[in-house]
Amino acid sequence: MQTSKYMLANERDLKWGLSVTTIGYEEIAPGDPYPTKGHADGYYFDLSKGRTLNEYQLLYNPEGEGIFHSASIREARLREGDMFLLFPGEWHSYHPLNNRGWKSYWIGFKGHNMDERVKAGFLSPQKPIYHIGFSDSIVRLYKQAYQAAQEEAAYSQQLMAGIVNHLIGMMYSLERNNELLSRSQAHVNMINKACLRIRESLESSLTIQQVAEELGVSYSNFRKLFKEYTGFSPAVYQQDLRLQRAKELLSTTDMSIKEIAYQLNFESPDYFSAKFKIKTGRRPSELRNQ
Repeated sequence: MQTSKYMLANERDLKWGLSVTTIGYEEIAPGDPYPTKGHADGYYFDLSKGRTLNEYQLLYNPEGEGIFHSASIREARLREGDMFLLFPGEWHSYHPLNNRGWKSYWIGFKGHNMDERVKAGFLSPQKPIYHIGFSDSIVRLYKQAYQAAQEEAAYSQQLMAGIVNHLIGMMYSLERNNELLSRSQAHVNMINKACLRIRESLESSLTIQQVAEELGVSYSNFRKLFKEYTGFSPAVYQQDLRLQRAKELLSTTDMSIKEIAYQLNFESPDYFSAKFKIKTGRRPSELRNQ
């Protein structure tokens, strides 16, 4: 069983930064022939020869298993709940396992928005597969995009482009969070304890090295895990919280800027003012006067 739709994009649609070319769904039962028939020119491929597209495609397999090959990946297993990304100009081939089959959603697209993400290293042909597990939200987004394609209402390309961006964002964040959750729970607990320790000690001379020592881990390892989990280095996390606390003190107390700087353990009032302006765009005196 296969349903698919091929889309057109006008010159104005292309300027949006991302336009959808194709969208569809297929169910392959165990033992069924693959690939299915009915694909437009340029999309059908022979499994042994593979194919190269001039667009991106994002596929999601909520059920079944398969095998993936590409110019960058010699062979990889596609598991139930995997999403995988095809890149323009990148040779690839994939298929369900004969004894398993699969259910698969796909959407094809192109545009400079996606090109920029690849250029920035967020997405890469060297990592085309994302293990996200089953997600009803992902399935609903594919169905919404297919419905929009069927209706072809005015500005449907912009609507579908938004859905593609949502899909990519969910794919990226879901796998990242799954990776974090699969790590040792002790690591997760350690970072949570560190965040609380730093937050409760903003007006003390506590150093990040001391936090690492209290938790029984080397500073380098602690810094790496902390940034991986929170997105901040521990020093930046501590400083940003202190600057946030400084805003509260400037707004709710009569403490001088000098007193606030030393109470929050900044090296000097001048250093505090410089960091405060970088973070907020204003000097402490400007916020106080306002």
